[in-house]
Amino acid sequence: MNPATIYHRPLSEFAFATDGTHYVFRLRTGKGEARSCRFFYADRAAMAPELDFACLPMKKIREDRYFDWYEVRLETKLERIAYYFELSDGAETLCYFGDCYEMAGTPTRADYFQLPFNHRADRLSVPEWTKDAVVYNIFPDSFADGFRTLSGGADGKTGLGGTIRGVTENLDYIASMGFNCIYLNPIFAAESYHRYDTLDYYRVDPHMGSKEDVRALVEKAHSLGIRVLLDGVFNHISSSHFLFQDVLRNGMASKYYSCFYQLPAKPKLPAPGELPEYTCFSYVASMPKTNTADPYLRQYFCDVGVYWIREFDIDGWRLDVANELDDGFLRAFRTAVKAAKPDAIIVGEVWENAAHYLNGDMMDSAMNYDFRRYCRRFFAEETVDAETFDTNVSTLLLRYRENALFAQLNLLDSHDVSRYLSLCGENVDKMELSVLLQMTFPGMPCVFYGDEKGLCGLSESEYRQAMAWGKSHPLEDIYRRLIALRKEHPALRYGDFVTNFAAGKTYSYSRNWENTRITVTMNLGDAPIPAPQTGRLLLKKGGNHDIIGAWEYEVREEQIHGGDDL
Repeated sequence: MNPATIYHRPLSEFAFATDGTHYVFRLRTGKGEARSCRFFYADRAAMAPELDFACLPMKKIREDRYFDWYEVRLETKLERIAYYFELSDGAETLCYFGDCYEMAGTPTRADYFQLPFNHRADRLSVPEWTKDAVVYNIFPDSFADGFRTLSGGADGKTGLGGTIRGVTENLDYIASMGFNCIYLNPIFAAESYHRYDTLDYYRVDPHMGSKEDVRALVEKAHSLGIRVLLDGVFNHISSSHFLFQDVLRNGMASKYYSCFYQLPAKPKLPAPGELPEYTCFSYVASMPKTNTADPYLRQYFCDVGVYWIREFDIDGWRLDVANELDDGFLRAFRTAVKAAKPDAIIVGEVWENAAHYLNGDMMDSAMNYDFRRYCRRFFAEETVDAETFDTNVSTLLLRYRENALFAQLNLLDSHDVSRYLSLCGENVDKMELSVLLQMTFPGMPCVFYGDEKGLCGLSESEYRQAMAWGKSHPLEDIYRRLIALRKEHPALRYGDFVTNFAAGKTYSYSRNWENTRITVTMNLGDAPIPAPQTGRLLLKKGGNHDIIGAWEYEVREEQIHGGDDL
């Protein structure tokens, strides 16, 4: 065995508690190098001179071209745990301790890996409802201004003229599709149609409606079993916001001077074509970056987060550019929001690995752009094979603690990217297989408005186009059918994700929960493959029950026994 391929990191996604008595420990090894792995654990605070280790076998849960991952799930009343791993390839046995692979002399407690104490405050606690959530992301300006209508904007700030009341009047449509949560892009007073340059966090943009419209929206949504998330843009504000305006007038004498970054003594707005003298969002002078470590500004934004929960009963926040907000602010914001509503969710816009933010003290979830990226390569562009795609899937499944995994916002589209159907060359078959994976993958599926209507577009003006209320499209029925499948079967929401095979253009996986296994088999190739014949057929694309044809799939359910190796 090659010790260089063996890896474990305590107090991370490799070692964590899910509650007061249940733990998960993971170990990475080189592909095919270990024939068996065992986990040894003991009470690190035991009064005896020597630790008394118990042993559990580890199960291989994932593999790819380079590595195998092993896991053990431990149920114990121990709150303090010392542990190590034993690996064998049949000829050699290797013990993996905290900092070494062999002991020199008599081992001490400090030589072992440690889980010092299972603190309630350190466990990642994510609202339980997230496992059942199917999210509909609405860009309000582009959605509706009435029942199944969008008449158009009145001026440049309004864009297409969508309103909050328009969202309310179409909640029945959203519910009929199967969605039980809506996430609204910004609704607060701003200078641009996209409203990511906030002028007033306590005022609804008058082009979109009023606070009473928000109240009516939330009340009706809740009556239909739909939760409501708002978009909080705290990383930057409008240059016309009163905080920055005061700085422009008074320079260093402004009591808000420390609320911003890289300010000269007397800041000014740049002339057209000039770069700003201060830090901005993406060098956009009209969006100066905030210093959320400033005590005044931190409290100001925390108060905003609490206000919309207490006054309007919203169900959580999506935080724009969350990875540019300082950790202290994210911790303070979480504390304030959870105190106001314990089951409110905080979702961060992080386009890459968000593990740093998902350890229980900052955010609950992140927008899973990597899910979209990997799906694009496999389904839309067909630039990778199933084996490579499964390696990518392993990355997504293993990068976070379990509670965070099931709260990820798995998206194919958003207001910031080209429409996924366009990337598929408007091929509905490719889109359908992508949505099938999205609705059967751990986490919260998130659908951008109009995807079900077949909206396309590569540029901003195109992918934020008006909702196609008068248009019917095959994807509408596809979304209804696949959302219903997810909601009808708990295994698709709560179960383990196990790859059955991944080769060439064929991909098969199962979701296992309690005594149920649901298996999805999809064929991206031109040649048909044999159809599985075991279990009850839940859903099939294609008329021949003996085969799965090109760009077709099957979903089957079977009962499993407690002794089955999942």
